[in-house]
Amino acid sequence: MYVGGPAPDEDPDPAEPEGSGRPSRTRRKTDALAAQRLGEALLELPLARLKALDLPERAFDAIVMAQKTKSFEGRRRQLQYVGKIMRGLDLDPLEEAVAAHQLGRARETLALHRAERWRTELLASDEAFDRWAAEHPASDLHRLRALVRKARQEAEDRPDTTRAGTAPRQGRSYRELFNWLRDRLASAVNAAAAGRPAGAAVRPQAAEDEGQDEPAD
Repeated sequence: MYVGGPAPDEDPDPAEPEGSGRPSRTRRKTDALAAQRLGEALLELPLARLKALDLPERAFDAIVMAQKTKSFEGRRRQLQYVGKIMRGLDLDPLEEAVAAHQLGRARETLALHRAERWRTELLASDEAFDRWAAEHPASDLHRLRALVRKARQEAEDRPDTTRAGTAPRQGRSYRELFNWLRDRLASAVNAAAAGRPAGAAVRPQAAEDEGQDEPAD
């Protein structure tokens, strides 16, 4: 059930005659649809980021309610109500917040894919370590070498008990190596986007948003 306000399907504004100086019905519908889509995009933001936007209480509560609504029809009606509230707000900072969140997610995804590739190559060849050192000289190479060595050792010591059709169970160092690589690569991507040296980069978005660590086997 949507939070307060008139029924979402109601159109409180009658058709405006030409020359009235107000936007046409078509324009109002277009703007309403854009506001509703922005409201839907805001649903993807973590709660901490929503609070940082300093939304009016009614808008904040409506968005949180939409996040919690599971039924298709209930969610659809709640999103319509969110869109109706959004029409009275300054949308520019909200659009910027959504764009920044989506860009951060894209960078994080890129770092995850790169970390997976680097881990595979580092475990397979010492030449990969030399390439990493050349591309990321400011990183803690001693720590990286230790992680690679431990992950290789765990792989050698692990008995081959894999069932047919299943992936082998990996050790702790295997996951630690992935997380270490992910953090450095995400920091490098964020630093490049901000024009900072890689060594001055801040902790990547994964620290703020949950679920970015590689899942344990």
